[in-house]
Amino acid sequence: MRRQGPVDGWRAVFPPARWLASYQKEWLANDAIAGVTLAAYGIPVSLAYASLAGLPPQCGIYCYLVGGLFYALFGSSCQLAIGPTSAISMLVGVTIAGMAQGDPGRWASIAALAALVVAAMCVLAWLFRLSSLVNFISETILLGFKAGAALTIAMTQLPKLFGVEGGGHGFFGSIVTLAGQFPDTNFAVLAFGLAAMVVLLLGEKFLPGRPIALFVVVISILVMSVTPLGELGFRIVGALPQGLPDFKLPDLRVRDVDGVIPLAFACLLLAYVESVSAARALAQARGYEIDARQELLGLGAANLAAALFQAYPVAGGLSQSSVNDKAGARTPLALVFASVTIGLCLLYLTGMLHNLPNVVLAAIVLVAVKGLISIGELRHLWWVSRFEFGVSMVAFAGVLVLGILKGVIVSVLVSLLLLIRRAAHPHVAFLGQIPGSRLYSDIERNPDNAPVPGALLFRVESSLFYFNAEHVREAVWQRIRSTSESLTLAVCDLSSSPAVDLAGARMLATLHAELEAGGIRLRLVAAHAAVRDILRAEGLDKSIGHFGRQNTMADIIDEFQGRTGKTAPAT
Repeated sequence: MRRQGPVDGWRAVFPPARWLASYQKEWLANDAIAGVTLAAYGIPVSLAYASLAGLPPQCGIYCYLVGGLFYALFGSSCQLAIGPTSAISMLVGVTIAGMAQGDPGRWASIAALAALVVAAMCVLAWLFRLSSLVNFISETILLGFKAGAALTIAMTQLPKLFGVEGGGHGFFGSIVTLAGQFPDTNFAVLAFGLAAMVVLLLGEKFLPGRPIALFVVVISILVMSVTPLGELGFRIVGALPQGLPDFKLPDLRVRDVDGVIPLAFACLLLAYVESVSAARALAQARGYEIDARQELLGLGAANLAAALFQAYPVAGGLSQSSVNDKAGARTPLALVFASVTIGLCLLYLTGMLHNLPNVVLAAIVLVAVKGLISIGELRHLWWVSRFEFGVSMVAFAGVLVLGILKGVIVSVLVSLLLLIRRAAHPHVAFLGQIPGSRLYSDIERNPDNAPVPGALLFRVESSLFYFNAEHVREAVWQRIRSTSESLTLAVCDLSSSPAVDLAGARMLATLHAELEAGGIRLRLVAAHAAVRDILRAEGLDKSIGHFGRQNTMADIIDEFQGRTGKTAPAT
């Protein structure tokens, strides 16, 4: 489905007003089939993710039940599926463990409260147009974070796979504890779990987009119900409450729970990054565009519903969205069909899940988190940029050593520090003449460029602001000190500097005075209009000389070398 042109008013914040107007009746069957398929995929996955979050299994189902339904009212993607995700579930589980004081009721209330705070943050971010802030979190950081999160999540599920208690504090503590429990492995449970993983992996490879997890769940329930395997130490899900969740506000308030705001912020960050990334990928494949700001409202509505119906923070994930897309979803109406299907299952089929073994849920999680680790991307990063690879590994190590919540914070801080470092240390290119032309480019990248005897030509490849001006000045002086020949001219090309602040203008004035004291004349060329204005306001046109918009590097060099160049009028 393609987007219509821009709209104003209430239609701009209520996408169904747009896509329902152009809805075609032949799409109804596609959306219905996709919705049922998504429900078949989502029910077993949501049970597994709820165990990651430390919540009763039905809480995961509630996430799918209401999250997608409310996202359909405000989201801008046609195929994005909303529900619990592995990273957020793990984040919720390990963080609330220290807040709940061993009380399951308090645990569930904190999880719902976190979803409510996420919803409030989404609305505030939408009001203040903060959707672009997600771009400050680099793909490099996310690559390492996801890999660390995948290993952390896997470590929580391996004890279930081996049929042991597990335990330990943190990732490395869990490894030590699990290693000590290997002699107690329940081989019947291990074999059952491995068989489930094999079927899931084969289905993922040969039947992509099909609800293989549902097939595994059904078969495992039948095996547990009609064979004596259940007597060999298998732990089962047990009875789930029948019926739809009650509508109610979380029992706790923000002031009652220390740490719920950082938890909610981390959930929002993960949810928004993952949702927008998945939505954009699907939209590009389908030939339309999403509205990144509108996605804040969609996620806000989904998390508000999760908070009010006894669930926990939700997001749009690529795996469930791909299932929805491959099953034929044309519009968000597929999410409505999925919610209806899940609601019917909650009303009439919950008893069938009683004998579902926990090891199968562990197998589903272990197969799902495999997709969080991209070895190919990490290998590519290693070859392209060792520095970026190192940054990714910082995020990776942060998750393993500090845990998911602190790992998110470390990832954000590393992203910001990386951004600040790049802004504070822009590349200063020193230029030479391109052979056979009157153009000049970076002589380090193009060694065949000809240097101009007696002149230093340089270009600052960023705006000139207070935090990078001294770096530029020092880079110029370092080049001058390393040059053996006598210089009488320095030319600063400002074509790559769209903005200059007061500190940047004053740095150029200082550089001019210092160079002049050493017998070197500074000239400026190719300054943008707004840059020329602030330079003139600081009097640089009087001290340095004319730098009008028609002056070029070639003109200055012609003049320096005694050839006739163009004389530009003042502007």
